[in-house]
Amino acid sequence: MSGKISLCMIVKNEQENIRRCLQSAVNWVDEIIVIDTGSTDNTCEIARTFGAKIYSFPWDNNFSTARNASLEQASGDWILFLDADEELQLDYPHALSDLVSTEHEGFFIKIINYIGKENWVETSPDLVFRLFRNKPEYRFAGAVHEQIVDKLLLNNPQASFQIAGGLSILHYGYLEQQIKDKDKKNRNLKLIEEELKQKPNDSLLLYHYGVELFRAEKFSEAALVFIRTANATKPETIYFPKLIRYLVMSQQSAREYAQALHALELGLQFFPDYADLYYYKGLIHLELKNFALAQEALQMAVTMPEQPPQYASFGGVRGFRSFYHLGNIAERFLDEEEALKYYILSLRDNPEFRHSLERIIGILNPAKYPEDTKESLERVFKFCSPQASLMLAEIYLKQESYKLCLEQLEKIADPSPQNNLWKIICQIQEKKHFPALRALAGYSPDNPLYPLAKLNELMSYWIQNKKQKSLGLISELKDLKLSAETGKVLDLIARNITHTSTFPYKFAGEGWYLLQDIIKRLVYLKDIEKVEDLLGKTDLKSADEQTILNLARSLLNQGYSQTAKECLSSLAEIKDPETYYLLGEIALVQNNYAEAENYFLQAIHLTEDEPKYYVKLKNLYQEWRSDLLKRALERYPEEEIFRSWQGGQKVDGR
Repeated sequence: MSGKISLCMIVKNEQENIRRCLQSAVNWVDEIIVIDTGSTDNTCEIARTFGAKIYSFPWDNNFSTARNASLEQASGDWILFLDADEELQLDYPHALSDLVSTEHEGFFIKIINYIGKENWVETSPDLVFRLFRNKPEYRFAGAVHEQIVDKLLLNNPQASFQIAGGLSILHYGYLEQQIKDKDKKNRNLKLIEEELKQKPNDSLLLYHYGVELFRAEKFSEAALVFIRTANATKPETIYFPKLIRYLVMSQQSAREYAQALHALELGLQFFPDYADLYYYKGLIHLELKNFALAQEALQMAVTMPEQPPQYASFGGVRGFRSFYHLGNIAERFLDEEEALKYYILSLRDNPEFRHSLERIIGILNPAKYPEDTKESLERVFKFCSPQASLMLAEIYLKQESYKLCLEQLEKIADPSPQNNLWKIICQIQEKKHFPALRALAGYSPDNPLYPLAKLNELMSYWIQNKKQKSLGLISELKDLKLSAETGKVLDLIARNITHTSTFPYKFAGEGWYLLQDIIKRLVYLKDIEKVEDLLGKTDLKSADEQTILNLARSLLNQGYSQTAKECLSSLAEIKDPETYYLLGEIALVQNNYAEAENYFLQAIHLTEDEPKYYVKLKNLYQEWRSDLLKRALERYPEEEIFRSWQGGQKVDGR
C-alpha cells in the first residue's frame, strides 16, 4: 500500500528556480512544505500557486535546523527532499509511489549535476539520500551538506536502504551563474569551518570541506584535506571512490603530478574498473607530454564497464571526453586520419560536444576546401536542428569559411541581431552586396550594433572599389567618436583608397584586432593588392607574435606563401616555436628543403617535447630524399648506385 508523500524544501530568494522544481513534483506528492528563511522576492507567492504550505524560519547558518523545521510540519508517511534549484524526473508515472510501497526505510536517488557556463554545460552524476520514512527520531545533522543516514542507522541499525530506480533529480545549482549569484563557495566554506571547530575529526565533514576547497580553487589545501580524510576512511565507504578522484583532481590542478599519479595507482588497486581514474591518469600524462602513457590510459577508460552509482562517474569519460583527447594525441603526431576517427567517435557519443566538431572541421579546412568539408560532414553526420546550424555557423565563421557559415545562418528562421550581422558579413564575403547593403540600411544610430553595421557597409563599398562612397562612410564613422585605434584603422583604409603614402601606422591591441579581421577578410576575397598595400603601410613590429602568426596562417592557407613569409620575417624576435614551424611549412610549399629543415630544427630547439615537429622533419627528409633520387635518376638513368638506392620506393612519392 502506497504511503502519503510530503515534499519538504527550504528556500530563500529562489523565484528564478522554484517554479520549475514544483512543476516537476506537484503531481507526485501529497503535500508541499516550504520553509522560507527570509525571501525578499516572489519565491513564496510562486510556491503558494502550487498549494504549498509556507512557514517562516529565521536563518541560523545551519541547514540542518531548517531541514528539521520542515520535517516538523510534514504529515506524510514519507519525506522527499528537494532544493529549489533541482527538478524531479520520473521515468514512468508511478515510479515514486512504487518506491514508497516497499519495506525499505529510505532510498538513494541518482542526481545529475549540471556544471559549467551558459555556453557549455556538462553533467556529473552522483547519489543522494532524499527519500525516507517520516519518523520523529529521523532528523538531519550538519550545518552544510546536511546528513540524515547516520541518524537513521543510529535509531534503526537494521534499516534497509536501496538505490531508487525509475526516477532521478536534475540539479542546476552548480552552474557558474547560480554559484556566483548565491556566493555558494564562500558561504559553504565558512559554515563548514565553523562546524569543524566542533567536530575536527568527522571524516564526512572533512570530505565535504575538501570538496568546497576544490570548488574554491584552493587545490593544494584541498589535496591535504583529502589525504587526511582518505587515511581515516574505510575503502568500502560509499563516498571513498569520489574522495580518491577529488584527491587526484586537486593534485593535478595544483600541478603536483607525481603525487597525483601515486594516488591514482593506489585508487586503481581498490577500484580497478573506475573509468574516471584512468581518464585523469591520461590527462596528467598528457600534461607531462608522456603521449604513449596518456594514450594507454585513455584507451583503458573507454573500455571500462558501466560504472556503479557510488563512483559518480563524470559523463563522457568512457566516451566522448577520452575519444577527444585520443584524437588530440593523434593530431600532435600529424596522423589526421586517426585523429578524425577519434573525433567522430567522440561526436557520435555526444553530438553536442563542440570541441570535437571544431577539430574535425579544422582538419577538413573549410576556408580552403568548402565543398569537400561540407560533403565529408554530411556523409557522417546529420545536422537538423537550429542549434546545430548555429553551432556550425559559429565554427565556420571562426575558421574563415564564410560560404558555409552563410548556408547555416540561412537555415535559422529567427536569428538574433548578432547572428543577423554575421549573415551580412558572410554575404559581403560572398560578394552578395545587394542583400547585405539592404539589411545594413535597417540599422539605426540608436542600435548598439550600428558602428559595426557601418564598418561592414564600408567594407562592402571598399571591396567594390567605390571610392567616394567609401570615403563618405569613413567620415561618418569618424563622426561616431569611436576609439583612437579604430580611427587609425579608418585612416589606413582611406590612405589605401586615395593611394596616399604615409609613415607606417603603429597599432595597439584594439587596432590590431580590427585590422587583422579586415586583412583576413581581404585574403579570403583574394584581394591581395589591398592586403599588401595595408601591410606595407603598417609597422608590423607593433604587433605581437601571435597576431602576425595568425595573419601568416590565413595568407598561406589561401596560397600567398611569399606574403606570409614576409609577414613572419618582420618579427624582431621569435619566441613561439609555431612561428618557426609555419616558416618551415612555407619553405616546403616553395620547395626549399634546406630552409625548411632549418626552421623545423629551430622549432625543436625552442621546445623538444612537441612530436609534430619531429614528424614533420621526418616527412621532410623522406620527401627530400625522394626528390633528390628523382633528379639523380633523370640525370644518370643507367647508374646502378641510384637504381639500387631507389629500392622499392616510388620515385615521385610524397
